[in-house]
Amino acid sequence: MLIFALDDEPSPLETLRDAIHEALPEAQIADFRRGQEALDAIRTRGLCPDVVFTDIRMPDLDGLNLATAIKAVSPDARIVFVTAYSQYALEAWRRHVHGYLMKPVTAEDVREAMAHLPGLPSALPDRLTVRCFGHFEVSYRGKPVIFERRQSKELFAFLIDREGAPCSAEEIAAALWENETDMQAARTRIRKILSDLKATLHAIGFNDVLIRERRQLAIRPDLIDCDYYRMKEGDMDTLNAYRGNYMVDFSWAELANARLYFRKQTT
Repeated sequence: MLIFALDDEPSPLETLRDAIHEALPEAQIADFRRGQEALDAIRTRGLCPDVVFTDIRMPDLDGLNLATAIKAVSPDARIVFVTAYSQYALEAWRRHVHGYLMKPVTAEDVREAMAHLPGLPSALPDRLTVRCFGHFEVSYRGKPVIFERRQSKELFAFLIDREGAPCSAEEIAAALWENETDMQAARTRIRKILSDLKATLHAIGFNDVLIRERRQLAIRPDLIDCDYYRMKEGDMDTLNAYRGNYMVDFSWAELANARLYFRKQTT
């Protein structure tokens, strides 16, 4: 679990960080004195916070505007405001935040806030975080997973889209190479791509996420935290995060995107 802690004053920031560490000793904590620094960490360093504990009154980018900006680039992040000023409570809820704590924050405050966060991915067993809305991205513990080949990433995306349903070589070839007619050549390419994908997953300790039997390939959805899956399960935060774009890098995903768009319009 990756948690951002923000306060422009050193002492309250240290208190907040200590409270988070005491309540969640296994969590990774990144602290910032400026809202823009936290936003840049998401945009340029690829960090994906599960939870953001942020002060409201900060220079350059206050907590209210920071919450809006973070939700735009990292819609799965849960925002908890930390402040000494109770008059911001109403505006905080208007920004669809998930908690509101008064200073000084204690470990018990953090535990209580975490207990009420909806659909928190890291509350479940260790899993890969997969973002399907917009560009397809995979991360683990807040860091992006780097695929050596573009098509190994596309193969993983296709398996995610299938939600654990077994896929044959013919189905994979039809998706990745629409005009492929030589199945022997396609199977050779799939073996090479699969070998690269396995190496990528092995490097982060997720060998078991792929299932291969009877010449078919699938993924284990229970090892994946995915915005697409959560939307289908009825999570309203994830539904609101969908902006009409699903795996935009892959043409085979257009049909699924149309289904999702219709689902959102009728919800």
